[in-house]
Amino acid sequence: MPALQDSTRSLPGIGPKKAALLEKLGLRTLQDALELYPRDYDDRTHITPIAALQEGERACVRAIVGSTPELRRIRRGMELTKCTIFDESGSIGVTYFNNRYYAALLREGQEYLFCGAVQGRGRGRQLISPDYEKLSPGACGHIVPIYPLTAGITQRMLLQLTEAALNAAEGKYPDFLPGHLLAQYGLPPLQNALRSIHRPETMEEAAAARRRMVFEELFLLCCGLQRMKGKRLEQPGLRFEKIDLDSFWQALPFPPTGAQQRAVSELAADCAGGHPMRRLVQGDVGSGKTVTAAALCVLAAQNGFQAALMAPTEILAAQHAQSLAPVFRALGLSCVLLTGAMGTAEKRAKHAAIASGEAQIIIGTHALIQKGVAFSRLGAVVVDEQHRFGVKQRTALRQKGEMPHVLVMSATPIPRTLALILYGDLDVSVLDELPPGRQPVQTFAVGERMRQRIYQFMEKQILDGGQVYVVCPLVEEGELPLKSAEQHAQALRQVLPHRRVALLHGRMKPPEKDAVMTEFAAGQTDILVATTVIEVGVNVPNANLMVVEDGDRFGLSQLHQLRGRVGRGKKQSYCIFFGKDKGEKARARLKILCGTNDGFEIARADLAQRGPGDFFGQRQHGLPVLHVANLASDLALMQSAREEAERLLAQDPSLSRYPALRERVNRMFSE
Repeated sequence: MPALQDSTRSLPGIGPKKAALLEKLGLRTLQDALELYPRDYDDRTHITPIAALQEGERACVRAIVGSTPELRRIRRGMELTKCTIFDESGSIGVTYFNNRYYAALLREGQEYLFCGAVQGRGRGRQLISPDYEKLSPGACGHIVPIYPLTAGITQRMLLQLTEAALNAAEGKYPDFLPGHLLAQYGLPPLQNALRSIHRPETMEEAAAARRRMVFEELFLLCCGLQRMKGKRLEQPGLRFEKIDLDSFWQALPFPPTGAQQRAVSELAADCAGGHPMRRLVQGDVGSGKTVTAAALCVLAAQNGFQAALMAPTEILAAQHAQSLAPVFRALGLSCVLLTGAMGTAEKRAKHAAIASGEAQIIIGTHALIQKGVAFSRLGAVVVDEQHRFGVKQRTALRQKGEMPHVLVMSATPIPRTLALILYGDLDVSVLDELPPGRQPVQTFAVGERMRQRIYQFMEKQILDGGQVYVVCPLVEEGELPLKSAEQHAQALRQVLPHRRVALLHGRMKPPEKDAVMTEFAAGQTDILVATTVIEVGVNVPNANLMVVEDGDRFGLSQLHQLRGRVGRGKKQSYCIFFGKDKGEKARARLKILCGTNDGFEIARADLAQRGPGDFFGQRQHGLPVLHVANLASDLALMQSAREEAERLLAQDPSLSRYPALRERVNRMFSE
């Protein structure tokens, strides 16, 4: 009898080549196969009489093969294999394309269950390439699991592999979920759930098993994150004794919102608590996250420590330095900017100021984590647009000091429950207010036939004293039928020859980018054609119109970020997305943006459409991969799993009373 720890190669028929293909699906052992849950099910329990079949539907029929399958070659590279099947209500043709061997296994006079799509009407009806299975007298259909595949691996192979895994697990796979949770949430025991999720007898049974596996996966994740957070809170950290920020609030050029004051109070309490702070501040575009970053930097400097603020682009780092320097200067604090584009002599001088402690607040890009940068006494770290950095990069900056307080900021707002899961080892502050006076950006989705009218609208905004962003997905003409930034800049110079059109993209050298942005910010350029390099942080209050080319090519949250570049001044601002004529899916997506300016709502829709992998990226959040839970649709179970994990860990932080659960949590996070 095989064991769960056995390699897939221990099974008959699986050699080195098949084993390598299975590894692409993450299947190395029978344990892995046991935890490869079906992505869907083919319900073959509902049998349809042949006479009742409708064109375009997928159906299962129980029928007898009435003729020997006949092979026909209709052209080079195309073979058809045809036969006729019948039941008590009538007959229908069956056609297979380029699959003669599969069809040749059908035996005239034998009864089978056929499942496939119906094509044609009347006597021309056909079942196209149906799956089939031989039936014994009196047998009925069943539910067939559908597993994720890779090239060279078939459903039949995975059915055999998971069957072997189920047999190996029989009676040997202890349930690690506490019994009171099974009873409280009506979850089936693990052995039952494993059998039901792989071989359900009813769709209700499959749904109950999946619910158990979703709760289990989220509960394990939350237990692991809660343990990480608990270990952090056990560690001694820097204690900031001075937490008076009255002078900081007075130095700001605008009154803070209530949400900003609340978030700053939360991080100040963390810094005074004697444990390393790890806090996420998330808020919508324009909610003022930079104020919380500045407050932490001031707290660090007031307590004799240095603070580092890392931004993903040189444009954003320079902008932070420009906007925050007057505030820091008013408080008597020194601030320096460090970027990779600086000359050797300038970098050397900045490095020396940082190492000596002369520089109290350091704002920069990835240059902050280079080997040549040594801090005198780093006490606080801020990572802006944290999703733009990998886990290792954030860690590298933190390790420049001895347990500094860490604040990460995200302008991709997500529901609080989801944030507490994805950033479960962090405390979360939410900025849910916009500064007073900001008008919602009026948003429209249009097709190509509106292009001339949009050009006229651009001209009108410029005549009224505004400026325009035009965003394109590519820098140069490529294979995709998209307008490149360079191509579009040239077109605009021809359409609006009297207007000053500038170009900005990621391949330009930093000094070139800085010059372009400086001129645009100073009002010396009317139209800035750019790639998504302007997505984050760029602040030009006079720009009040954004036009996005090929809007269907961007994620919803990215489009919302782009829209956030306008609406920062006193003028009414507008955002126009081209792409409405790219099909029903594009229209539906862009309609969401036209209907709301709420980033939380947009992010929720984006997550539902793209899934967590594309939305967050494994590299950014560093979480274990979720195999069955859906972060968009399983929010209710997610909330329950988090609450139960917190409750259990509060009573038993080391899980000493639940060794099987502890082992399973450790395995999840080691993976």
